[in-house]
Amino acid sequence: MMSWSQWELPPELCCRPMAFVALTGLDVVYNAIHRAIWDAFCGNRRADRVPISFKVLPGDHEYPKCRTKRASYEWYIPKGILKTGWMNKHLNLVPALVVLFYELDWDDPQWKEKQSECATKVEIVRTSLQGRNTKVAVVLIQKKTPLPPGEDLVASEKAAALCNACDLSGKSLFVLPHTDHLVGYIIRLENAFYEHAQTYYYTEIRRVKSHKEFLNKTTHQLLFVRHQFKTAFFSELKQDTQNALKYYKTAYSLVHELRAHETNMLEIKTMAGFINYKICRLCFQHNTPLDAIAQFRKHIDLCKKKIGSAELAFEHSAWMSKQFQSFGELFDEAIKLGLTAIQTQNPGFYYQQAACYSQDRKQLAQQLCQAGATCPSPDPLDTQTGGLDFYGQRPWRQGHQSIDPPDAEKEKRGILALQVKERDIPHSELIIALLSNAVAQFKKYKCPRMKSHLMVQMGEEYHHAKDYTKALKLLDYVMCDYRTERWWGLLTAILTTALRCAYLMASIKDYIIYCMELLGRASTLNEEQKSRIEKNLIKVLRNEVPDPEPDCDPSSMSAARSLWSDRTALAGSNELSIEVQDYIPFIQCKARFQSPSFHVDQLIQLKVFLRADCPHLVSFKKLSVSLSNQEYNQWCVLESSGQEAMTLVPGKTQCYNFSFVAKTEDVGKKIEMTGIEMMLGSDMGRCVFLSWRGAGGDVASGHEALQASRSSRRWGRSAEARQEPDWDGLSMQHSTMIISRVPKISVQLNHQPPLLTNEMYCISLTVQSHEDALVKDVKLTAGLKPGQDANLGQSTHVTLDGSTVSDDSAPSLLPDIPLGDLKPGEKLERCVYVRCVSMGPRVFLFHVAYSINTTVEGRHIVCKCHKDETVSIETVVPFEVSVKFLSTKFEPLERVAVDIPFLLMADVLSSSPWPLLLTSSSLQPLAVTSNTPQSQSQLQEVVLRTGECASECFCLRCPPLTSSSSSTVATGHYRISWRRKSCSPDSPLIQTTVTLPHVILESVPLYIHADLPSFGRVRESLPICYRIENRTSLVQEVEMVVDASDAFMFSGLKQVRLRILPGSEQQMLYNYYPLMAGYQTLPQLSISLPRSPSFNTQALKRFLPQRIFVKPQGRQLDDTSIAAA
Repeated sequence: MMSWSQWELPPELCCRPMAFVALTGLDVVYNAIHRAIWDAFCGNRRADRVPISFKVLPGDHEYPKCRTKRASYEWYIPKGILKTGWMNKHLNLVPALVVLFYELDWDDPQWKEKQSECATKVEIVRTSLQGRNTKVAVVLIQKKTPLPPGEDLVASEKAAALCNACDLSGKSLFVLPHTDHLVGYIIRLENAFYEHAQTYYYTEIRRVKSHKEFLNKTTHQLLFVRHQFKTAFFSELKQDTQNALKYYKTAYSLVHELRAHETNMLEIKTMAGFINYKICRLCFQHNTPLDAIAQFRKHIDLCKKKIGSAELAFEHSAWMSKQFQSFGELFDEAIKLGLTAIQTQNPGFYYQQAACYSQDRKQLAQQLCQAGATCPSPDPLDTQTGGLDFYGQRPWRQGHQSIDPPDAEKEKRGILALQVKERDIPHSELIIALLSNAVAQFKKYKCPRMKSHLMVQMGEEYHHAKDYTKALKLLDYVMCDYRTERWWGLLTAILTTALRCAYLMASIKDYIIYCMELLGRASTLNEEQKSRIEKNLIKVLRNEVPDPEPDCDPSSMSAARSLWSDRTALAGSNELSIEVQDYIPFIQCKARFQSPSFHVDQLIQLKVFLRADCPHLVSFKKLSVSLSNQEYNQWCVLESSGQEAMTLVPGKTQCYNFSFVAKTEDVGKKIEMTGIEMMLGSDMGRCVFLSWRGAGGDVASGHEALQASRSSRRWGRSAEARQEPDWDGLSMQHSTMIISRVPKISVQLNHQPPLLTNEMYCISLTVQSHEDALVKDVKLTAGLKPGQDANLGQSTHVTLDGSTVSDDSAPSLLPDIPLGDLKPGEKLERCVYVRCVSMGPRVFLFHVAYSINTTVEGRHIVCKCHKDETVSIETVVPFEVSVKFLSTKFEPLERVAVDIPFLLMADVLSSSPWPLLLTSSSLQPLAVTSNTPQSQSQLQEVVLRTGECASECFCLRCPPLTSSSSSTVATGHYRISWRRKSCSPDSPLIQTTVTLPHVILESVPLYIHADLPSFGRVRESLPICYRIENRTSLVQEVEMVVDASDAFMFSGLKQVRLRILPGSEQQMLYNYYPLMAGYQTLPQLSISLPRSPSFNTQALKRFLPQRIFVKPQGRQLDDTSIAAA
């Protein structure tokens, strides 16, 4: 019977063709071994296994009979292109190979009997396949694992005998041992079966091709198409897809060469669609999607005008729809297998086009199919076999290929039957399914506008299908996008459809919402249409039944009236609340606080602006504003008294004012508008509460305000001449801050920056009242401003006591220091002392708070006021101390010898911009001792100005170490007492302690000291005594050499070798005779220790004098020279 399912592609066309192999001789129900073999064939068919379709058949199964071979095609006239059962026959009925499974071991005692039985079964299979080229193979199921080929001679002989008995070649006999490696043997068998199947399909292809020489193009045009299709299909079964694609393309060209007329148009399009499907599928399979798209476009161009019978034009639209749908499915399947699609070329476009053709089909069906017609009897669509012989033919004239139908009356009844069937097709369901697929694709490829466009069409189809709930759900979703993007014409059309659905559902809330939006400024309806909608809205507010919407389905009108009557009769459902923020209603609302902030002693004012965009006056009963602090809501309510309602004039802006006094506990808090509510209707009818979130506005307000601001900048301030405010230019202010009363006191700070590290820095604070009344409870919060680095808080200490240096327990911020009361004009002063132990900038806060009595709008309130002063102060070090170690000759030392005097020089460099008074200094040695008696500080009462430096010198000695583990020792601490010179003598002294650097010690086995005069005289004797002291516990052998010098002659031992006992001293005396005046280098004394070769004797030279000043030779003054002088 013909029905809408005829447009579905047959499953045998859409599946992947695989070689069909029949397995016989397996009892899969009662034999466990056979079942295991069958499971191995069927289970886990991975992609790497050969493509074969297996089926278990009984040994005597009857295969389709082979028709008698035609001797000649001379008088043969084909009745159609392709039989409906041919593809299924070769996929599932006619096998390429029949495999007989038989249990037989080579050493079976009944070998002869079983060999005969096996041959008989093979003959039965051959008889049932008589006339077919199907191959036959035998598989022997054995219990033992066979030996490798050639080693078991008995098996070879018996295999040859079995092949002769069964008339089989050696390649058609297989052995299957039932062992643990069954799956491996099965896979090897599959590969052998696949080769046999390949041979069979190759033979079939040659057989079909052999018919070509008997055909002529006059009467056998259909056979050319048929044979090419069969050759291509056999090539697919053979898995030769490249040749299959070539044959399908040839078949496609041939099908369009057929003479087309109304009687065979459907058959030609059907076969063209089948072949096109195969071509596109193979192109996608070969990863050539552009070829598939090009083929499909060519297919559509060739077939879109082949409409056929005008009375059945809807069939052409149905066929076209199926072509696009099938290609979209192929495209989507290829994408799932790895193909990459793009935004402008994806399956959604093909599903969309399929839906468009389905919509055309629906319209044509409504035009061509008579509403009251009934299907003729007998039904011309019924066939004796229950199906068609050839694809695409009419049931009442199968096999007819002439231009004119054989029976005009029967043709007429057949067309009527098709029209009656088409009338009952659920077109909307088909369209919705296709649109849904398209929407999913466009959503996947991020095409929001295409998705919205198709969802509108889906909503309209649901409306036609009378599923108004789903229609409204879809349309509501889409309208959000169209409101945001300002597509007013499209939005109006969608709202009209939605209003119609809401009326037919009697959904009161939805009906009111859509009426309000269609009356608003975004609606493109004319005034007459808006007036009708406004009258219906008024009826609903009065709890009356509204008039029907235009173009409503007449069959649904009575049910809608009944639903509306039921709704109006219900009690307790007459109050509705609608949030209109996400719509564009016919009443606009904007609200604003008059200022972003109000002082607590000021009256808080807010305004609500309303504007109506509908054709007629709008009445409302109540207007209220909700605030974040609900205690203020009572002051923001406006309600009409009695029966009189407040009205809005269309196009005019109405302003409503509200005011209230803030509470003192809300100082520092923000007051926000949480919503605005307006009541339409009355208690006698239906109350509708329109609510706006925040300060009002709707979807379009933001864009309109932007446009208004641009316009005002472009045209200047000419709009100020108008008395009525520009609606789009009205800005919304949804919140305001309550701030404290303006303080009328002055706070002055006096100090001398920068702040010096560790000093008690004084900041003088002066507070004066300028209030007209008594200032009460004045409190000061002073110190480091919160919110800075946490380390600053630990290194900053604030106190009010400046007589002593504060310790580390003092806080960084002193809160709420009571200062008493202040009379008008009175002053008070306080000093705050800050001590910082680290450098860097700091921000200090001085917060003065007080309370005062005042009056606002007749209400007495106590206001808390405060005045903040902040100051940023840099903290710097007052001076820098540098320390260096010197020898007694004031030469720099890198190492200090044990128990030998050395000098420590401390330099104090002032970096303070203010003069510093150094009162005293002291050295606190640790591992060293003073080499001189303790004396008074050299820096006492020294005044340092910026950049000046003071130095102090100490002579120290490092005693021998008790432990030799450490070569460095701590020197000690250097302490300086100081203060600013400008500070009073009573101010505390600041103690700054500097940790002195460690010194590196070295032990010397010998110590040499030279006793010599402070100067010499030319050609006068200069006695020198070298004292050599052994400071070790060993006897030291010393070699001494005095080097010659041009400036001196000397007497004494030039080279000597001597021994010095531990702890004892040896003296060496020399007389030097200077030869030249001035600073002269003394003869160098070189010392070596043969017993201590590792000791660097050059270090001993630093103990010896290097030069001496030699005066010129004196002469006696006589009287003459004195007189001359």
